[in-house]
Amino acid sequence: MTLRARFALWICLMMLATLGAFGAFVYFSVSHWLSSNLDDSLRLGATQLIATADIDDGKFQVNDDPVTLDTGLTDQLRSQGLSIQIFSTSGAVLQSLGPYASLTLEPADLHAALAGRSDLQTRPDPEGTGSVRVLTQPMLINGKVEAVVQIAQSVRSIDALRERLLLSLLLGSPIIVAAAGVGGYYLAGRALRPIDHIVATARRISAHDLTDRLGLPPSRDEVGRLAGTFDEMLGRLDEAFQRERRFSNDAAHELRTPLAAMQSILSVIAEQRRTPAEYEAALTDLSEETDKLRALTDDLLRLARAEASEPLWEPVDLAELVPDVVDSLRPLTDPDRVRLSCLTDGDTSVVGDTDALIRLLVNLLDNAIKHTPTGSIAVTVQGLPDEVTVAVTDTGDGIAAEHLPHVFDRFYRAEESRTTSGTGLGLAICREIARSHGGDIEVESEPGAGSTFTVRLSRDPRA
Repeated sequence: MTLRARFALWICLMMLATLGAFGAFVYFSVSHWLSSNLDDSLRLGATQLIATADIDDGKFQVNDDPVTLDTGLTDQLRSQGLSIQIFSTSGAVLQSLGPYASLTLEPADLHAALAGRSDLQTRPDPEGTGSVRVLTQPMLINGKVEAVVQIAQSVRSIDALRERLLLSLLLGSPIIVAAAGVGGYYLAGRALRPIDHIVATARRISAHDLTDRLGLPPSRDEVGRLAGTFDEMLGRLDEAFQRERRFSNDAAHELRTPLAAMQSILSVIAEQRRTPAEYEAALTDLSEETDKLRALTDDLLRLARAEASEPLWEPVDLAELVPDVVDSLRPLTDPDRVRLSCLTDGDTSVVGDTDALIRLLVNLLDNAIKHTPTGSIAVTVQGLPDEVTVAVTDTGDGIAAEHLPHVFDRFYRAEESRTTSGTGLGLAICREIARSHGGDIEVESEPGAGSTFTVRLSRDPRA
């Protein structure tokens, strides 16, 4: 079942339940109101009759006149469909009028009336056409029960109203539910129309072309947010695929270079017999190319692990780790030409992967040492409330402004850097490590004035 059909079905079920509850409430409320009105009418008629009655020679009189069928009050009560009977305290009928004058006074009703209590009952219609509501009430004269008044009225009209109301509810509810279902189906179609557009777009998209977008008008509703999120996801996927394509092409190019050099050396050597010195020179060249190939392969593996593997989290105090790394790389510098220093400030403890952080620091320092033939290299570790920053500042060659946006791209090397050893993956690895630790890396540089690489690390990337 489609989402649109399920939505319409749910609306029908909800409307059916709501109308059922509301209809039951209306039906029972109206029934109670009609019954209460009938009982109130009986009580009012009995009260009026008692208030105007008098006793004269064993007969009840109304307004000092004998009770007859054309008496004003009795005519009024009879016009309301009421039947009136007046019994003596022994249960004998004194006066009666109306269609239900044949109703008898039950012994229990007589006993209750003599005790000063009134009673309301529903009895079968003597004509067998329904039910009759009967009120039995004592007539007190000077505080003494002198007679018993019984007033009755048929409930056929009330039953008819109830049946008509029930029929209206039973016939009207399905019509309303059906209309709500049709309306819900139509509205669901309008609301879900962008979803169909999303599905169609998703089917058109492939790994070879991620440039297509939904392009729906901006909206703040759920579907609008979904469409916006879908476009953002496509943008990220497109960027990731482009980056992977560049990575694959660059990796193939970088791997091809040492392999081509090795193949060329071997071809030249194999053309004819060579002297031992020539063979040694060829082996030396092959060893250098092999070292380049191994370094490139190692960096590719490190980058893949930095992206895919889960870091081995443990407490790390950068105030201890960073000076150790600096001291271990100090032999690579000429102390007469380059001054290497380290400064820590504040709480520098973080949760991180020690090996990955060492690799990050080694790459940054190695990069600074290669591009700072003379001058100074300063490593500063500073503890902030939510993070720790590590800044590597050198006074070396610097980086031109056009190269700054690309220094962290894989295999990217500025033209002046291609004469130095390296694979072009060191800074890319640094960025992946920094991001896996809940931070990032930034660079500020000016040609001839040096560079500053700043790494931000979260206190606890798992939080």
